[in-house]
Amino acid sequence: MFIIVDEREIVTSGYAGAFEREGYASLELLPTELPDWLETGCSKDLASVDAILIGECTERTSFVSQIRSHCPEAQVVALEDTASLQGTLDLFSAGFDEVLKKPVHVREIIARFGVFRRRVMARDTSSEAGAIEVFFDGRDPKVGGEVMELPRRERRILEYLVKNKGRRVTKTQIFNAVYGVMNEGVDECVVESHISKLRKKLKRELGFDAIESTRYIGYMLKDRSGAKRLVSDHSRAASARQPVIPALSALNKRELVLAVENAV
Repeated sequence: MFIIVDEREIVTSGYAGAFEREGYASLELLPTELPDWLETGCSKDLASVDAILIGECTERTSFVSQIRSHCPEAQVVALEDTASLQGTLDLFSAGFDEVLKKPVHVREIIARFGVFRRRVMARDTSSEAGAIEVFFDGRDPKVGGEVMELPRRERRILEYLVKNKGRRVTKTQIFNAVYGVMNEGVDECVVESHISKLRKKLKRELGFDAIESTRYIGYMLKDRSGAKRLVSDHSRAASARQPVIPALSALNKRELVLAVENAV
């Protein structure tokens, strides 16, 4: 989810609408509302924040430390009406991850966020989960080395699962990340439908169910190594059983030959 902060409603609503058209959830906030939202927001809502875009406001440099303490994984971006070298340097010194001069298309913002997310994940894990690779910049994922075309909601869910691989995420967390915390026009149950379709597509390509679902607990993307172990264990068991059949066949043949010789 992208948070847009600006004193001018025309700016926040414009960017929010543009993100929605690209299939990304967003939330509009006034500068005076951001500190309260960070302090009172529940952990699930805060964890769903991908980036916070801060436009025109006098106190924006003071927001960086607050954002870092509540949303440590979120990208912090400054949107500038008029760029200057000194102003840009000051914003970077204040802790901003990116400084962009308006007008800037949301697709460029999404692409830059994708680069940021992949770089952050590379320090920890990666943007890959076994045979699944996602990009966080609007591109379709690769599954088994091949591009898998997905509807934008399913793509965003897969990106969120990869981002949180190894951890269980609830339906509410996925909904907030994909649709936004303030979207009351869509029921959370739509997440179940999206995941059901996504699971079928992944299973068709991977040969196993890549999304583990536990009732009342949530969803988790399975590590492909687990599937490899199951396959190798099955292969070892099959190979262990295989020599038994020829051995029995040979024994039966010898008994048959002895029986014939004795009869003669």
